[in-house]
Amino acid sequence: MVKLIIGGTGSGKTKELIDQVNAAVKEEKGSVVCISRGNKLTFDISHDARLIDAADYPVSDIAGLLGFVGGLHAGNYDITRVFIDGLYKIIGGKDAAKAEEFLVALDAFSSKHSVNFTVSLSEEPESATEGMKRFL
Repeated sequence: MVKLIIGGTGSGKTKELIDQVNAAVKEEKGSVVCISRGNKLTFDISHDARLIDAADYPVSDIAGLLGFVGGLHAGNYDITRVFIDGLYKIIGGKDAAKAEEFLVALDAFSSKHSVNFTVSLSEEPESATEGMKRFL
């Protein structure tokens, strides 16, 4: 399952994601991972979740991020939830078509490996593509 949190700047996406990460840590039997760019979530995310700064790794596009997620899972089969905060910041650009492609690929990964994903995206809801809307 892939869930998309979408909204413009200052709409509360990160706050909602933080709340979901902290709730998942309490509810999930497996490992919880949160990927973001920068260290702004360090004091907001429970220490029981693995917080990863994507800037520390060579992740600069959709293919790189998909490979990174696959590598995380290959190294730890106990991961059951992955949160990605600020997709456009991580991939270094705003491209709705690529974001949709990423979400579809994540959905296939989710089905195959039983990992649930939540992705936040700075995009006005009315600008979301039809493919993105299926993950809302």
